[in-house]
Amino acid sequence: MPFSAQPPASGERYALSASLDNARHLSSLLRAVHFQDHATCFATASGLRVTVEDAKCIQANAFIQAEIFQEFSVQEESVVFRVSLSVLLDCLTIFGTSSLPGTSTALRMCYRGYGYPLMLFLEEGGVVTVCKINTQEPDELLDFDFCSTKVINKIILQSEGLREAFAELDMTSEVLQITMSPDKPYFRLSTFGNAGSAHLDYPRDSDLMEAFHCTQTQTNRYKISLLKPSTKALALSCKVSIRTDAQGFLSLQYMIRNEDGQICFVEYYCCPDEDVTEGEL
Repeated sequence: MPFSAQPPASGERYALSASLDNARHLSSLLRAVHFQDHATCFATASGLRVTVEDAKCIQANAFIQAEIFQEFSVQEESVVFRVSLSVLLDCLTIFGTSSLPGTSTALRMCYRGYGYPLMLFLEEGGVVTVCKINTQEPDELLDFDFCSTKVINKIILQSEGLREAFAELDMTSEVLQITMSPDKPYFRLSTFGNAGSAHLDYPRDSDLMEAFHCTQTQTNRYKISLLKPSTKALALSCKVSIRTDAQGFLSLQYMIRNEDGQICFVEYYCCPDEDVTEGEL
């Protein structure tokens, strides 16, 4: 009997219960935001959001819509808990990261509420493993307040364009400088490494450019050490939306299509490098 068809044990009421026929759909997205050991999970009727932060400078969010799951039920307006992302990933891949062709790991995930562990029931080839992961009080998270009305510049690029950029630019540089402008150079990535300065320009009519909405010229620098974790999501994605607000905060939203053709999103928010003065740009 598939997990989605199994009723909860009598008398048990879960604040969150969800099932997936293929646990890889969840584990691959979580790996894309796994740059710190702990994550905060938010569940609402619309789906699951997993948030990871580092040094109050970068935040990553993996969004798994309710439609991705075969069953997804939240009994409260929202369910929030903190969990070890490292342990969660170890459990999700307990049968290995690469299944035999035609096989997949089925997952049922249950959480009874505050103070209770997150329970995972994983089944592959008739073998069932039960994992209990302790949950913690969630930390207060940064609010980057990146609503669409505050966005100054936005472009949507095919991900291969950004993957090529990270391969070509000098990653010995401490910062990545991003210029977005309604006029030339339109969209420019610059590094300042051991071999000198390097620039990569994308014209607004580039085949890689899917959308271009720039209202004013902005040049900001971001620490490459903060951006590097986002390359995990970039590797999985087909498109990336790059947005900046008036303060230079950066949003990288990656569109990821899973093995079944379903769309999920991973978003990174990054603070501009405050060590750079206007005169240096």
